[in-house]
Amino acid sequence: MIHVCSLSKLEETVARSGAERVLSLLAAGTEVMRPASIARENHLHLVMHDIAVAQDGMTMPGEDHVRNLLDFARKWDRAKPMVVHCYAGISRSTASAYIIAAALAPKRDEAELAQTLRKLSPSATPNPRLIAVADMLLSRQGRMIEAIEAIGRGADAFEGTPFVFKIDG
Repeated sequence: MIHVCSLSKLEETVARSGAERVLSLLAAGTEVMRPASIARENHLHLVMHDIAVAQDGMTMPGEDHVRNLLDFARKWDRAKPMVVHCYAGISRSTASAYIIAAALAPKRDEAELAQTLRKLSPSATPNPRLIAVADMLLSRQGRMIEAIEAIGRGADAFEGTPFVFKIDG
């Protein structure tokens, strides 16, 4: 299971879930303290801004980010949960949870995965750049992009409510 949350809920979510892996997706300069229960090798911190088009002085999510995310997810034995978080728990983290589920459960329909994401998180607004890169790397021929576009922008929120995304449905 993937537990998705904001940075402010990281410690609490790790403790409550019993997770042994953490994926952090934060802008440069945003501090994240790895929870004490998480081994260094089980924490991946990807540095990027929550943008979909290049902007001066900002790091756009790219192919290296998604490749690292996929490698980290594929090394997960799934015996214990993974926590995926970004600053607000709305965009980079929801995109990453969707990408991980699509990669680890390749037979699940992209649209069904997106609809499930929407039901679990009314505020989810997955980062479109992360989705587009993953769609290409996972050879989904635009289906991931279309599925995320179909659920549209999530409800306005300062911070997403933590939720659990089951990979196998």
